Amino acid sequence: MTTNKYEKLFSPYHIGKVQLKNRFVKTAAQTYFFESGERRVGDIAKAFYGAVAKGGVGLIITETPAMEWPLLEDGDRRFRVDNDKYIPQIKELTDLVHKHDCKVFTQFYHRGPWGKEYQFIAQRIAASAVHFVSEYDVHPDDPPHALTIEEIEWWVDHFASCAVRVQKAGYDGLEINAGADHLFHSFISRFWNRRDDEYGPQTMENRMRFVVNVIKEIKKRCGEDWPVQVLMNAYEFGAGELGITKEEGIEIAKVYESIGVDSLQVRNHLHGHHQGSYLHNLLWYPELCIPKDQLCEEMDWSKYGDLINVPSAARVKKVVTKPTIMTTGGFTADYAEMVLQKGYADIIGFNRRLFADPNYPNRIREGRPEDIQPCTHCNNCAKLYNQVRQCRINAAFGLTRYEIDKADKKKKVIVVGGGPAGMQAARVAAERGHDVTLYEAGYYLGGNMPMSATIKGTTLEDIPSIIKFFKTQLKKLKVKVHLVKEVTPDTILKEKPDAVVIAVGAVPGYPDVPGLDSPNVIKSATLYNLVRFVLIFFSPKFSHWFTKIRLPGGWNPFKTIGKRVVIIGGAIHGCQLGEFMAKRGRQVTIVEPDENNVGRLLAPEYKNRLFIWFRKKGVVMYSGAKLVGINKEGLKIITKEGQEKMLPADSILPVGFVSNTELYEKLKGKVPELYNIGDCDNPAILPDATGAGWKIANQI
Repeated sequence: MTTNKYEKLFSPYHIGKVQLKNRFVKTAAQTYFFESGERRVGDIAKAFYGAVAKGGVGLIITETPAMEWPLLEDGDRRFRVDNDKYIPQIKELTDLVHKHDCKVFTQFYHRGPWGKEYQFIAQRIAASAVHFVSEYDVHPDDPPHALTIEEIEWWVDHFASCAVRVQKAGYDGLEINAGADHLFHSFISRFWNRRDDEYGPQTMENRMRFVVNVIKEIKKRCGEDWPVQVLMNAYEFGAGELGITKEEGIEIAKVYESIGVDSLQVRNHLHGHHQGSYLHNLLWYPELCIPKDQLCEEMDWSKYGDLINVPSAARVKKVVTKPTIMTTGGFTADYAEMVLQKGYADIIGFNRRLFADPNYPNRIREGRPEDIQPCTHCNNCAKLYNQVRQCRINAAFGLTRYEIDKADKKKKVIVVGGGPAGMQAARVAAERGHDVTLYEAGYYLGGNMPMSATIKGTTLEDIPSIIKFFKTQLKKLKVKVHLVKEVTPDTILKEKPDAVVIAVGAVPGYPDVPGLDSPNVIKSATLYNLVRFVLIFFSPKFSHWFTKIRLPGGWNPFKTIGKRVVIIGGAIHGCQLGEFMAKRGRQVTIVEPDENNVGRLLAPEYKNRLFIWFRKKGVVMYSGAKLVGINKEGLKIITKEGQEKMLPADSILPVGFVSNTELYEKLKGKVPELYNIGDCDNPAILPDATGAGWKIANQI
């Protein structure tokens, strides 16, 4: 086992009297892995948290239960603690975590003033009825209800009663989320708090009275030795003079210390940026959305926000002595060890890396970084509200089983196609003990992933790391890989396989519009084949950089993509291509005939931020438009309002894919087991491809 490099990270620590075996903490984050109805703790939640505990973290903080009341949301997928009847099922979860020598807290928060997709029947509440709307936020136009003193007192009792229940259910402690833009923050922040009573903003004592009373009541009922951690905002960026200053952050921390809080998770809040305050890389998508002259010294803006909270944690740690200090961000084990060695924090919060690979701590401890499923910060794990979430690399995420079992009988398996679906299928099948051969027609593995990395770049999403992971695993599992190998039915039948997995990817599809052969039309097949050829010799990173200098328009070396670009297709591929072109100085227009297809498959927060950026950059979008025809002037459309328009274009790029089932159809009935997966079956996105490979390979 290799732990010397991460001596601090794997050393024991404590929160109050609770001893942790190491300093890895799985932070609270909604997964919606719990069930609706009376039986809230089901197999999905137990499988995930059991896998994380087994994977080696010292502490798990489970996501908040449904604290809003009255809880009348239909189908709400959070566990409940508002009645003693839920205690036994919750204890099943805590007992499972404890089996792996792992401690477990849960977080409590109330959504407070949140609205939009988070707003159902439970009333939105806050310190004051403050109206605030941001393009990047979740606050609707109407202000929240300002709590009365009687209502505040009811909530104090409710939080404390719920704490007693989770203690009885076996939780080792509790985290109160008084940060972000939740209910408690609306009292602590002078921006949100406009009251004129004892809970008003006139003094820090008043501003903190609500959360302090909650903590005191919890300590009174659960005992002083039962740990309480508080997630706090040590700095509030972007709220002007009324935001929490760094000096106030110190004062807030000292108040928590004075009332016996055992640990502080120190964060910052970016006013008006709901997801951007905890998924910091979003702030840089598509470009940094905050003017550089407004970036403040109180936060670390390097590394695309991975260490953005560290300066605040370090400031707080200097002035408090009792509480354990935790910080969070986009941490790797290397970043975490550095922060611990420098004394900036005592324990480190991880989240998305554990979504991608629950075994992350164990694999780091064992010196096996090449076996870690890489998190690329794609935000797919945050894209579904109140639905079981997914991960692009961890196909088990959201399922009821994370282990790969050996097959009852070893089989000869052929996989055709080296994209994400094919590589995943080959990896899992080989790990189950099958004899696996993978054929890829191209010169490299990865399918469209290298091309995607060329379009998107590798700064915010390290897509090549996924390819590297799969290639490493295929080599270690002794999968026989044949590149530049076109496969026919005869090729496969000669091998006499027991099972064949077809994962050849989709093929370009084109709209039915007159003039598609005009010289200003550059078909996607032409561009894709050109990019694939370039990627034989150059990396996606280099290719991405080179296109800022020159944008080839096909195989003719003198032809480049013109200044005025019209993209036909407004789903994920068209939108990302539009971003790529706009960043290279092109005047972009995107046309999508189907209104429901605009932005389809983009993660919602990425879609929101991209469309805001489009508006600022002058990218024009026509949805629900009828395609009339293409000529040398451009594309003629009829808008959904019925207006005929000629869209001038130097280059017209039709984008889209259709399924490719030719090989599958030819092999039907000729092999014992035949599967068609990935884009060749149903063109979608990376999580669907890896998920299909996982599912099928576990069936063989």
